[in-house]
Amino acid sequence: SIRDFWTGVKSVPLIESRIIFKEITYMQTIIRYELVIKALRSALMLDTPDEQIDEFIRFFGKHIGCDRIYIFEDNKKEHVTDNTYEWCRQGIESEIDYLQGVDMDIIDWWYKAFDKKENVIIRDVETIKNEHVYIYNTLKIQNVKRLVVCPIRYKNEISGFFGVDNPPIDDHLGLTTFLDMIATLVISFLKIRNSQNKSKREAKLSGYSALGQIYTSMHYINVKTNRFHIVKMEPQILTYLGKHEIYDIGDNFTDHICKIHRKFCQADYVDREVEFMNLETLEERLQGKKSIDSVFYGKLSGWCRSRFIPVDYDEDGSLLHVLYCVECIDDQKKREDKLLYLAQTDTMTGISNRRSGEKMIERVLNNKVSGMMCLVDCDKFKSINDTYGHMAGDEVIVAIAHTLQKSCRDKDVVMRLGGDEFVLFIPGVTERKCANAFFKRLFENLKQIQIESIKDHPIIMSLGACIYDGKEELTFDELYCRADMAMYQSKKVEGYSATIYKKK
Repeated sequence: SIRDFWTGVKSVPLIESRIIFKEITYMQTIIRYELVIKALRSALMLDTPDEQIDEFIRFFGKHIGCDRIYIFEDNKKEHVTDNTYEWCRQGIESEIDYLQGVDMDIIDWWYKAFDKKENVIIRDVETIKNEHVYIYNTLKIQNVKRLVVCPIRYKNEISGFFGVDNPPIDDHLGLTTFLDMIATLVISFLKIRNSQNKSKREAKLSGYSALGQIYTSMHYINVKTNRFHIVKMEPQILTYLGKHEIYDIGDNFTDHICKIHRKFCQADYVDREVEFMNLETLEERLQGKKSIDSVFYGKLSGWCRSRFIPVDYDEDGSLLHVLYCVECIDDQKKREDKLLYLAQTDTMTGISNRRSGEKMIERVLNNKVSGMMCLVDCDKFKSINDTYGHMAGDEVIVAIAHTLQKSCRDKDVVMRLGGDEFVLFIPGVTERKCANAFFKRLFENLKQIQIESIKDHPIIMSLGACIYDGKEELTFDELYCRADMAMYQSKKVEGYSATIYKKK
């Protein structure tokens, strides 16, 4: 090897040693260039920039003989840097999940070195123990004894850095030169990635035009600035606005859309629609929702539904862009009903899913409708899956769901919470006598369930209930917790058992 060869150089005369040293340096350069070419070939065999970058640094990590190679990308707006790519040698623990949002001030001395066109070389972390205590402690925890870090520059600006933990002890300077070359290629991959991401965003915006075929009009809006892009607009409205074709950008969506509604929306609905289009309250109204909508009567298309759909959020998690769409309800009613059914229904059992069931119960609680919530599940359900298979388990869940629905009234809420757990809300049941009568009838129906594939395995149910008097300010979660505590007591009893929560 080169290292073994160099050991023998000590006995060679000085002039010959210099010649040999130059030859070794040249050989190292050739080897490193060959590594770069091989790494590029290996990376370009993959499809996406992310995969290519991962493969690129994996290749060098393996051949350099270090513990870890990583890339950090700076977020100058937040003044933090994030570990975005990482390769670790086998047996080395990954750190990427813990190195997000790192304050750039913590490693400001690295950036000062970068500004001087210098790389960071720490041959022994003990040398920074007194001057850079935080970095020293962080590196010690990660078992980093030495490291080399090179900046990543884009358009003469530092945009991050490329580092190696515990590289080979010899030739740190040579390694930094090599890493500088690699960093240049890394920034090329990052530029390709960013370019592809930008193209995807532009394609996404163009894709809204196809989506707009089901709407009579569509706007793409920046909630922060009130600026908007018209994706689609009815010709009569364009004519009214003094436009003969769709234009790209407008500066004030609120004024623009209010002007349209005052002209083309029936008077009884104008004020409500203007309030619905208030961008200042939009984020709060959209919280936890996929969209919000409002119905109005339009002079051009009759009954219409306007809808806000969130598109994306900024780095702080605040709403950034939305789509504002208007559709004719009559033409799309069947499609709407089907989508609504799928959104609200548990696909396996056909009863309400968790999201829609919770909403129905929350609505009942908000309206102060008294009643009883029941939490129902199948005892030792896991053993059914383990013994007879998941298909048999699915049959049991479906049979239980249908029996619960058959045992309840149309106005009762029957929902599948998940797995073998179901929730019922029975309005009007507030007395123990009525509750016990309901439990008896329900259990009798559940005992009638017959599943051919598990005929030798009994289906046993437990139930925990909580009575709501219509006076307390309770949420679904609070009522659920009470029913769950009652369920805990029921589980202590073998066989069909029901317990009503008692407030201490």
